[in-house]
Amino acid sequence: MNRLIISAAVAASLAGTAGAASADEIKIGVFLGLTGPLESLVANMAPGAETAIAEVSASGKLLEGTTVQAVRADTTCIDAAAASAAIERLITVEKVSGVVGGDCSGVTTAALTNVAVPNGMVMISPSATSPALSTVEDNGLFFRTAPSDARQGVVMSDIIMDRGFKEVALTYTNNDYGKGLADSFQAAFEEAGGTVTINASHEDGKADYSAEVGALAAAGGEILVVAGYIDQGGKGMIQSSLDTGAFDTFVLPDGMVGTALPEAIGPDLNGSFGQAPGTDSEGAGMFNELAEGFDSTSPFAAESYDAAALILLAMQAAGSTDPQQYKDTVMDVANAPGEKIFPGELGKGLEILAGGGEIDYVGASNVELIGAGESAGNYREVEIKDQQLTTVGYR
Repeated sequence: MNRLIISAAVAASLAGTAGAASADEIKIGVFLGLTGPLESLVANMAPGAETAIAEVSASGKLLEGTTVQAVRADTTCIDAAAASAAIERLITVEKVSGVVGGDCSGVTTAALTNVAVPNGMVMISPSATSPALSTVEDNGLFFRTAPSDARQGVVMSDIIMDRGFKEVALTYTNNDYGKGLADSFQAAFEEAGGTVTINASHEDGKADYSAEVGALAAAGGEILVVAGYIDQGGKGMIQSSLDTGAFDTFVLPDGMVGTALPEAIGPDLNGSFGQAPGTDSEGAGMFNELAEGFDSTSPFAAESYDAAALILLAMQAAGSTDPQQYKDTVMDVANAPGEKIFPGELGKGLEILAGGGEIDYVGASNVELIGAGESAGNYREVEIKDQQLTTVGYR
């Protein structure tokens, strides 16, 4: 994993994480894929969450001076058993009061249903996007600052249509995330008049994707949509497509958007495009100024900051670190009415809540929670130009 230079404030917050929590000290789990197919994105997501945790702890304004420590745990992104064991350790051994995570949809669902719900633990995911999570039985404990792929499928269809493509081949990583996004996209694209020539899964961790690419090429399509993972099978599918000449332009959903991909593929990726959650809001700019030692524009970094912030602000609103109490105030602090709160202003938000006032947490990703507690959704449209990931618009 890439080494990170974390700000002094974050480092101070993380110091002594393994120690037992005192009466005026709580822990927040940062439950993300520190290893696995999203490792290059999590390298920016984890410090994003830890920045909010350190900001609140340093303010001294949470529940009359309660301090906060971050405790990392690895979801692996792909191993449900390992993820469930990791979150169980966070809850039963580390005694966390809330969890930022998980990251990938399958392990998030497993950790939520197998461990978090039975233990009454709040989870706020910055990146689990499967539409199935909208209706999971969560006892009001699960929220997410990233939008559902039910919306991403529509946004991706719009972007492809706007660029003049009417016929695409589609491959997806064979898990909850990939299947949910693929189905959402196909429905939206066909409703808009487009044609999906083939909708085929691929497995992560393979050394050779020539058979999968051969089937995609035989079906045809102007471009290839790759609903996969940036550090795993998605990258392999693109490289194999280029090596065989099957496709030369690729559509990159959120799990494929990051600087690691053009760095790995090289100039042949130029001209490919896609989308990931993001906004050009005032809060995004303020988050960029806060970030030290990590890329605040990387997908889900802003959503990770917001997930941690919402947990801590909800505690203040409820006057309690008990998840059974503050789960009911998450939606209150995330939405209007109230004074708008941005990155770097968490201490101000805590003060307002302590005084009995109301806040509308806008945060780094322009937070608005809808339905059972998920983001309404903002996306940035990206394109690979000169081997660089470039933002070309917002949706």
